[in-house]
Amino acid sequence: MTAGINAELGTTDVKWNLADLYSGYDDPQIEKDIAFCENEAAAINGQFADKVQTLGAEELHGLVARLESLETRMGRLFTFAFLNFATHTGDQQVGAFLQRMRETGSSIGKNIVFFELEWNKIPGEAAEKILQHTMLSPYRHYLENMRKYAEHQLSQAEEKLLLEWAPVGRGSWTTLFEKIMGQMKFGAAKRTDEEVLADLYKPEREVRKQAAQDLTAGLQSQLHILTHVFNTLLADKMINDRVRHYPGWISSMNLGNELETGTVEILINSVTGRYDIPQRYYRVKQKMLKLDELLDYDRYAPVPHLPDTMITWSAGRTVVLDAFAKFSPRMAETAAYFFDKRWIHAPLQEGKRGGAFAHPCVPEVHPYVLVNYTGNLRDVSTVAHELGHGVHQYLAAAQGYYNSNTTLVLSETASVFAELLVFNSQLELLAKEEERKAFICQKLESIFATVFRQVSMNRFEDKVHNARRTQGELKTDEVTAMWLETQRAMFGDSVTLSENYGIWWSYIPHFLHSPGYVYSYAFGELLVLALYALYKKEGESFVPKYLELLSAGGSQTPYTLLESFGVNLDDPGFWDDGLKIIEGMLELVE
Repeated sequence: MTAGINAELGTTDVKWNLADLYSGYDDPQIEKDIAFCENEAAAINGQFADKVQTLGAEELHGLVARLESLETRMGRLFTFAFLNFATHTGDQQVGAFLQRMRETGSSIGKNIVFFELEWNKIPGEAAEKILQHTMLSPYRHYLENMRKYAEHQLSQAEEKLLLEWAPVGRGSWTTLFEKIMGQMKFGAAKRTDEEVLADLYKPEREVRKQAAQDLTAGLQSQLHILTHVFNTLLADKMINDRVRHYPGWISSMNLGNELETGTVEILINSVTGRYDIPQRYYRVKQKMLKLDELLDYDRYAPVPHLPDTMITWSAGRTVVLDAFAKFSPRMAETAAYFFDKRWIHAPLQEGKRGGAFAHPCVPEVHPYVLVNYTGNLRDVSTVAHELGHGVHQYLAAAQGYYNSNTTLVLSETASVFAELLVFNSQLELLAKEEERKAFICQKLESIFATVFRQVSMNRFEDKVHNARRTQGELKTDEVTAMWLETQRAMFGDSVTLSENYGIWWSYIPHFLHSPGYVYSYAFGELLVLALYALYKKEGESFVPKYLELLSAGGSQTPYTLLESFGVNLDDPGFWDDGLKIIEGMLELVE
C-alpha cells in the first residue's frame, strides 16, 4: 500500500544519499575513523590527564581543538549509524552497527571524560582569568557553559563506570521502542502508524473513527512492552537525577537549554492560564462540523471549505521554497540544497521510524532531514518545519562542532518560523473568504499542537516523573489516568476523550528520547509570533538580524542571542502577547 502512495506523490526515489558520510558499511574509511578516534582519545588522555589545571591559554586551546576534532569524527560515525537505523529499524546489520558505535563511543568517552571533570574543578577566578585570553574566545561560551554542570558531576571513577554501562542503558531502550513502532502494523490492511495517523485528518468521520480504533488496537497489542520501556526510562532518569543531585526532573533539560527554571515556569503558567483558547476553538469547530459531540478522533477533521487536494512532492517543494524566497533568497537557496543534493528521506516505508526530524550531522558534511510524506497540507508544513531546522543547522555549521549545537528552544524557533512563512504565503493565494477562514482554522490547530498540546504533555511528564519517584513502578492504568487528566485540563468539556485515546501516550517518542523536551515547541512558537510581528513592522531590515541569529548557532545563551530583538524572556507579558496573537486569530474564526 505504501508503494502506491509513494508513486502517486512522487516520493519513491526521494531518499537521502548517505554516501556524503560513508559509501556503505564496507567503506574502509569507517574502520580508519574508528581507529583514529580510539587512538586519539588514548593519546589525549596520556598527554593531558591530571594536567588540565596547569595548562596555559595556548595549550588549553590546543586541547579543546583536538577534542572537538575527535568528537566531530565520532559524530560522523554516529550520524551514519543513526540515519541508517531510522529508515531500517528491522535490519539486524543496521542495528548491530548502531550498537557498535554506542560501545565505541563509551570506550572513547572513558578516555576523555577527565577534561570536563578537571576543567570544572579549577577555581572560579582562575578559570575566568584564563578565559579572558583572546585565543580562547572561540570556545569561551562552550567552556563557561560546561562549568554550570560542575555541581552535577561525579568522581572520575564513577563517570567512567557510567560510560561503561551506557551502551546497554537508555539508548538501548529507545532503540527497542523504535524497533517495535517501526515494525508494528495497524488494522486489517496492515498499515504503518503514519498511514493510520494520516486518516485522522480525513473528512469522513467513519474513516477517522476506524483509524483511531486501528491505532488503539495496535498499541494495545504491544502495551505491556511499551509500558515496561516507559517505566524503565522513567526510573533511569530518576536514578540519574538523584546521583547527579538535580533538584527536579526538568532541571537537566533547563540546564541544557541554558534557561533558568523561573523562565520555564513563567512560560508554562502563561500557557496553562490560557487553556480557554483551544476550548473556545473546539466549541466553534463542533458547530462548523455540525456534530452533537466532538470526539477525540474529530479534532483534526478538516473544517468545511478547506481545500482538499493531494499535494505532490514537487508541488510541496515549490510551495516551501517560494515562501522562503519571499522572506530571504538566501534561506530559499539553502533549503533547495536539501532537495537537489538528496539530503531528504521522504517516502513511507516499512521499518522506517515515524514522525520527522532534522539531524545536524557534523559541520564538515551537512544536515539531513527525514519526513513521512503523505501529501496533505499538514505534511507541507512539516517539510517547512524540518527545513527550518535544516537551514538553521547549515548556517550555524560555520561556528564549529561545539558552538553550532543550538539549544532546543532556539532550534524550535527556526523551524516554527519557517512554518509561519509557508502558512502566510499559502494564505495569500486564497481568494475566497470561507477558504481563508478554513485555512486559518488549520493553522490554529497547528499552533495548538505546538503550544497548548506540548505544554499539556509537559504537565503529563511532570506527573509521571514525580509519581515514579514517589510511588515506584507505574501501572498502565495509572499512566493512562495521568495522561487523560492533563489532556482534559486543556480540552475542558470542548472535546470528549474516549477510553481508546487514553493509551495514546505510548507512541510519543519525545517522552523517551528527550524527557522534558516538549516545552521547547511552545517556547519556539510564542517567540516566533513575536518575531514575526517584529518582521512585519521592520520589513527588510529584520531579515539580516534573523539570519544572524540562525548563523550564531549555540555560541551564546538564548537570553544574549535575543537581545537584539528586544525580547525579555522573564516578562510574563511577553508570552501573553504571543498568546493574544493566537486569540486574535481565533476571534477571526469566532
